Amino acid sequence: MRAGVAGGVLGTMAVAGASASSANAAEPVTQTLELPTLTADLAAQIAQSADATQQTAANYQLQAERDAAAAKAAKQAKADLAEAKQKAAAEKKAAEEAARKQAAERASRSSLRTTLAAPASSAGASASTSTSTATGSAAAVISFVKAQVGKAYVSGATGPSAYDCSGLVQTAFNQVGISLPRVSQDQSTAGTQVSLSNLQPGDILYWGSAGSAYHVAVYVGDGMFVGAQNPSSGVVERPLSYDPPTGAVRVL
Repeated sequence: MRAGVAGGVLGTMAVAGASASSANAAEPVTQTLELPTLTADLAAQIAQSADATQQTAANYQLQAERDAAAAKAAKQAKADLAEAKQKAAAEKKAAEEAARKQAAERASRSSLRTTLAAPASSAGASASTSTSTATGSAAAVISFVKAQVGKAYVSGATGPSAYDCSGLVQTAFNQVGISLPRVSQDQSTAGTQVSLSNLQPGDILYWGSAGSAYHVAVYVGDGMFVGAQNPSSGVVERPLSYDPPTGAVRVL
């Protein structure tokens, strides 16, 4: 009996020990229940990291776009500057050419002063004809313009109390039934171009280039002309040497 009791007690202890051992072996299983919570936190961290990476990529793209826009603007500015420089150079060249042309015209006019200043000389004599020899329409034109000497100069005026240069010439030739253009530019090409060394009374003198003249007057013979000069002097009679003309046209 003692052996049986002892065996029973030992068997009970062995079962209890085995149960306790089994219970201890199962403890790690209860710890894995916390893994879903750790996985959720990790997912949140990964999501935040992904958002940050995406924002960084967006920032890089925005900066790249800004850099591209700045480069394009700089390229356009460089092109605009080059175009402006080219345009300025062309304008400077045109201005220099115009200045050279004006200087040449002034030199040409100055070269005529000696010839036109002395009607008594051989060249001057060929460039002048006495008013007394003018007849017909030429005499009528000359008589009219001389009668206007002393009247006022008014831009756009065609008489009878005031004239501008082309207004006086137009009105003078209207007296003999000849209709001339209104402005000096057109009057300078209204007739046949004649040499200043072969002027006749009644010829129209012009200053500037034919077709772009800025002043006109009437040659009255003896190396003299009559014209509406400017607001300060009005209609005057002056020698050709006072202001040598560029050219002349003949309509009579």
